[in-house]
Amino acid sequence: MSERRILIDVPTQTLTLSAGARVLARYPVSTGRNGVGERNGSGCTPRGLHRVRARIGAGCAPGTVFRGRRPTGEICDAALRAAHPGRDWITTRILWLTGCEPGRNRGGEVDTLRRYIYIHGTPPSEPLGEPRSHGCIRMHDAALIALFDQTPVGTPVEIRG
Repeated sequence: MSERRILIDVPTQTLTLSAGARVLARYPVSTGRNGVGERNGSGCTPRGLHRVRARIGAGCAPGTVFRGRRPTGEICDAALRAAHPGRDWITTRILWLTGCEPGRNRGGEVDTLRRYIYIHGTPPSEPLGEPRSHGCIRMHDAALIALFDQTPVGTPVEIRG
């Protein structure tokens, strides 16, 4: 079987999972509201070739809230969102990315891993298909669980934009 890979297309706000020439799934996403860019602190989504460095949250309930890549014990629901209206929700699963291109998205002020760039869950109330994140790639929980279950550590991820 061909190696699985992920393509994130920023202009169309989509994520495509494929194996060889075969598309396995396509999902709407939300990327950085500040556009594309690699600098630390920019709030932008980094471009180029990456790999999944770590998979976090296997077996956690849908809606599990993460802070610092650890479950908080909370489940994201309407009441919790109302109590914390400005919170940048990271829910359900995390695919932590690392850059593969030194000087572009790896090392120094452009290091994707050190910028904590993830593919992660977001509440169903958050819109997808438009850039609204702080640089990460947001997905709704059911889609993220399906992607997570098919994405081992080392999976190539290309972000175009």
